[in-house]
Amino acid sequence: MVDMIGIWAALAAFVVVAAAPGPATLALATVAMRAGRGPGLRFSLGLAVGLAFWGLVAAAGLGALLQASAQGLTVLKLLGGAYLLWLAVGAARSVWEGTDDDAAQNGRSAWFRQGLLLNLSNPKAVLAWMATLSLGLDAQGGVAQVMIVTALCSGAGCAIYAVYALAFSVSGVRAGYRRARRWIDAAAAGLFALAGFGLIRSALSRG
Repeated sequence: MVDMIGIWAALAAFVVVAAAPGPATLALATVAMRAGRGPGLRFSLGLAVGLAFWGLVAAAGLGALLQASAQGLTVLKLLGGAYLLWLAVGAARSVWEGTDDDAAQNGRSAWFRQGLLLNLSNPKAVLAWMATLSLGLDAQGGVAQVMIVTALCSGAGCAIYAVYALAFSVSGVRAGYRRARRWIDAAAAGLFALAGFGLIRSALSRG
């Protein structure tokens, strides 16, 4: 028998975590403001697919194995930290060069791919999914309940990212971004760098 209270509790907790500001939502907001609605939505779709992938991994029990494996988690943190530092370099370059060439040159698949890579290299996604699934897990519900929670949370993640993309791509927000672009990109570069170095330091200290 499926426990609906557990399912809704897990969904509510997941929405709070997914909607909270972080590297993924910061990157999405920057893309939407800089490149517009289409690239923002494609980037958000990549984020959503990456998030759903980790949901399936956690639901299959591999998330617990990865969480228990110090070596596997260390590698994932190093990859995630390196990717965040790459985003920091891109944002810093935009500040110094004063151009938005990447927004014009990236194709449709490139925006999706960048969002996908960002969440695939995010070790916190595994831990968030494990906590969510544990909250929504019921002994009587079994596999069916785990799959229901995974599907609902994946859909919620997709919706949250789409809302971010739409909200930050409206003309007023984009106009404000253009006026303060250097300051916003500089702040984004600093936050990406802090998050990247934090992940790498966590991985090395754990190792």
